[in-house]
Amino acid sequence: MKILAIDTSTLLGGVAVAEASSGLIAEVRLNIKSTHSERLMTAIDSVMKLSGQRIDDMDVFGVAIGPGSFTGLRIGLSTVKGFSFATGKPVVSVPTLEAFAWNFPYSGYPVCPMLDARKKEVYTALFQWKEKGFEKLIPEASVSLDGFLAKASGLTGGAIVFAGEGALLYRKEIMRLMGERALFAAHGKAVPLPSNVAFLGLSKALRGEFSEPVSLVPVYIRKSEAEIKSDARNTYS
Repeated sequence: MKILAIDTSTLLGGVAVAEASSGLIAEVRLNIKSTHSERLMTAIDSVMKLSGQRIDDMDVFGVAIGPGSFTGLRIGLSTVKGFSFATGKPVVSVPTLEAFAWNFPYSGYPVCPMLDARKKEVYTALFQWKEKGFEKLIPEASVSLDGFLAKASGLTGGAIVFAGEGALLYRKEIMRLMGERALFAAHGKAVPLPSNVAFLGLSKALRGEFSEPVSLVPVYIRKSEAEIKSDARNTYS
């Protein structure tokens, strides 16, 4: 079984092609100042050429479903839906933060991936490795650091591994609140990997856990600015 996986949750987007029997075939990651709409199809074309594959060769399409950039998530999901409708192949969705946590399999410490959610908040969750996978200690949420870290510290009582743009942005505050218990991922592990989306997506596909493309929507967690303004207009109109 082969999968094309797409992750457009953050500015660092990427695509990967993997096979259940042989593992990762090709992966492309981009961290450039342009929108996903401008570079995603080019990245997909590149990974197809590098892997010697075609879109029709894929058995399933995987997508990081969020949380993350509202625009990025919509672009990634619409692209996967387009491929699914064109080829008749199924879709699997993978939670962004869970895929990110898989940068640290077998970690002896809890893992806390963080994405910048703006408004002085982060999209985050807390994971603990258990035998063959990660257990979610705190579910995905858009939160301020103080309250979240107090809860996480109470659950673990020890060191926590932090990774992601949110951890980088709020590193000083995390260190102030956590002290030596704050461990920060090395540069190569501090960013999401589309290959993780591919492998988790393959696992879901092999279990038959497909998503219905028509009804599948991104996991935003909180409302967009446009929705908030619309609610305000409706409230006071």
